[in-house]
Amino acid sequence: MASTAGRPLEGVRVLDFSRVLSGPIAGRVLHDLGAEVVKVEPPDGDLTRFALPKAGITSAYFAQQNTGKRNISLDLHRGEAVELLLQLATHFDVVIENSRPGVMDRLGLGYEALHARNPKIVYASITGYGQTGVWADRRAFAVVVHAEMGLLEAGGRWRADAAGSHDSHEGEGHADAEARLSIEERRLAELDKERFHRAQDPMSHADVYAGLHCSSAILAALIQRGRTGTGQHIDVDMAESLLHVNDFAHWDLAGASDDPEMTRPSLAPVYSPIVTTKDGQDLVLAGDPVANVNFGLYCKAMERTDLGELEIFSTENRARHRHVMLDLLHDWAATFDRVEDLQARLDAAGIVNGVVRSIGDVADTQWARERGAIAEVDDRRGGTVRIPQAPWRFSDAETGVRGVPAWRGEHNREVLQEFLGLNDDAINRLKADGTLSERAPNP
Repeated sequence: MASTAGRPLEGVRVLDFSRVLSGPIAGRVLHDLGAEVVKVEPPDGDLTRFALPKAGITSAYFAQQNTGKRNISLDLHRGEAVELLLQLATHFDVVIENSRPGVMDRLGLGYEALHARNPKIVYASITGYGQTGVWADRRAFAVVVHAEMGLLEAGGRWRADAAGSHDSHEGEGHADAEARLSIEERRLAELDKERFHRAQDPMSHADVYAGLHCSSAILAALIQRGRTGTGQHIDVDMAESLLHVNDFAHWDLAGASDDPEMTRPSLAPVYSPIVTTKDGQDLVLAGDPVANVNFGLYCKAMERTDLGELEIFSTENRARHRHVMLDLLHDWAATFDRVEDLQARLDAAGIVNGVVRSIGDVADTQWARERGAIAEVDDRRGGTVRIPQAPWRFSDAETGVRGVPAWRGEHNREVLQEFLGLNDDAINRLKADGTLSERAPNP
C-alpha cells in the first residue's frame, strides 16, 4: 500500500558539486529519501561516466550513485557560470562538494561565498583528511586512506593470526608439522606472505563511509537549522570516517595488540571458518570455534561432545589448537552432500551461518525479490540496469530509487528557467559562449 505522506525529505533541495563516489553517495541517500538533487558537472564529465560496463547510454557505476538527480553542466572557470551558481544557491538548502580544501574557495563557490548569499545553506565538504591539519592538502583515494588508517595492516595481521603460523610447529618433524597444518594454514603457505599481508580490499570503504557520515551530518544540520534559522559548514573526511567505523580500533588503542597473553575477541570476523560441502558450496560459520561461548555449539553440531574432554581443547589450550578444530570442521562439513543439509544441522545447534554468494547470486535469491533489494532503472535505451535499492523501509513514507540517470547537462535549460527565470535566448547565449554545455546521447 502506497504511503499518503510522501517522502521524508520532500521540499529539501540539494546542489551536488561532487564527483566519483563519496559525495555522490551522500547525494543519493538524500535523493532516495525524497530530496531534490541537482548534480553540477564540469564539461569533461564525472569520471564515473566512463566506467564499464555500460548500460544503455550511461555507465552502470554512474547510474548506481546518480540515478534520479537532475543534471546541469557548467564551466566553473568562467565568471558567469560562478555567478549563476551563486544565484542558484539562494534557492537551495544543501550543498555537497568533495574537492580538496580551498578548491571551491578559489572558484568563488566556497562556504563563505554561498553563506553570504544564503545564510540558511548547509554546506557539506568531504575531503581525504579534513579541512585542517598538516594533511589537509594531500590528495586522497580510498586505497591510500585504507593503508594510512590501519585497515590494510590490521586486515593482514589479523588474517595471519587467524590462519596460524608455521613457526608454532617448529619443534615438530617436517612430516608431523605438515600433517598438523589446517586447511587455512596450507592456503597461507601457498601465498607469498608479503602479498597476503598487503592484500587490498576490492571495495572503497573510505569513500562509502564518508558519504554515509556526510548524509547523516547534513540531516542533523537541517534539524538544527530548524531551531536556529541558519546553516553551517560541515567538514567530513574519509580518514576519520574509516576510524569511526572500525569496531576493533579499541583493540589497538587500548594496547591489547602488544599483550601476548591477550586472547583475541571471538567476534572478530577473521576467526569465522569457511567450510565446503560435497556440492562445492562454501559456507561461512559465524564465530571462533574455540572461543568459550562457541566451542560447545560446534561440538553439538558435529555430535562430538567428547572433544571437550581432550586436553588440547581445555579452556587454556583451545586457542593454540584452533588448527585441529578447523581440520575437524572441514572434514565434517565435507561429508554433507548439499549445503542445505549442513545449514539445517548448524541452525539446530544455534550456529549462525551463510552461503558464500556473488552479488549476481544475491540478486537472484527469493529474499532479494521479496524485499526488492535490487532496483531496475531505465537505461535510456529501452532496457534496464540493475542497481542496489536503498536499505530503508518506512512505515508511512515512500523511499528508494526513482528517476533515471541523466546525461550531462540534460537539465540546463529546465533548472535555469525554473529557479532563475532565464529565457531561451539567454540560455542559448550561455551555451554558445561555453558557459553551459551538454552531452546528449547519440541517436
